[in-house]
Amino acid sequence: MKNYLYLLFSVFILPVALSAQTAEQRTDTIAGTAVTFKMNLVPGGTFTMGSPEGQANHKEDEGPQFEVEVASFWMGTYEVTYDEYNVFRDKELDLPPEDLPDWSADGIARPSPPYEDPTFGMGREGFPAVSMTQFAALQYCKWLSEKTGVFYRLPSEAEWEFACRAGSSTAFYYGDDLGQIDSYAWHYDNSDETYHKVGEKTANAWGFFDMLGNVSEWTLDQYHKESYVELAKSEEINPWIKPTDDTELTVPNRFFHLSFGAVAFPVYDTNYLPSISVGHRTQQGHSG
Repeated sequence: MKNYLYLLFSVFILPVALSAQTAEQRTDTIAGTAVTFKMNLVPGGTFTMGSPEGQANHKEDEGPQFEVEVASFWMGTYEVTYDEYNVFRDKELDLPPEDLPDWSADGIARPSPPYEDPTFGMGREGFPAVSMTQFAALQYCKWLSEKTGVFYRLPSEAEWEFACRAGSSTAFYYGDDLGQIDSYAWHYDNSDETYHKVGEKTANAWGFFDMLGNVSEWTLDQYHKESYVELAKSEEINPWIKPTDDTELTVPNRFFHLSFGAVAFPVYDTNYLPSISVGHRTQQGHSG
């Protein structure tokens, strides 16, 4: 499934039927710039993770299904855009904020300068940031946390799927009818094999856009074929598969399969090999 941080609540709220119009939302600013991004609140609760064996396109590593409890957290309304990520990628744009006059752009671990256009001509301003490794996505979150003084990270796979389902239990967050997919996602059959600007399709019930299609998204978890077997044994709130091996594949999009991505390129998703069709979405963890 697509892939994300925390704020722990002492009281957990059962999933509620928030609409995209009533979802609690805020706007954050990258300090030292005019670049902003929106975050939506995900109400804590429990859900059934994974897909049933009899569901169309079910993959063996999407089961067994199990109950998961997730605490409330904030997550990016949209995939991280080129505008946001480019401040991190280009140190000339990484200006010191007023409250951090000693901020040094030279001390930040950034992606190596690309040898070619990382967007491959598919779009920049307002389009999702792509061509990144999971490590680069993690470093972006670390940089953003240091720059703003607010802790951001990637969401775990459980958090991402909970936010994607938005209280639903159907095959897709809008229902079971694949024939309606064009209203909710850019995918191979309607995208002209290119990703599109964020937010052009219908949001889910909690106000998140592009949770299906467009680009795949990194999550915090390390991928194992038996991940769901391991997670099903956990009694933790907010369970996740902690990395133990740099060379293991890390899943970018499992719940709604890569076949719904807009770009029909193979995705070789290790921590250190970028894919042009993989981006990410920031999360600001569990808090009270």
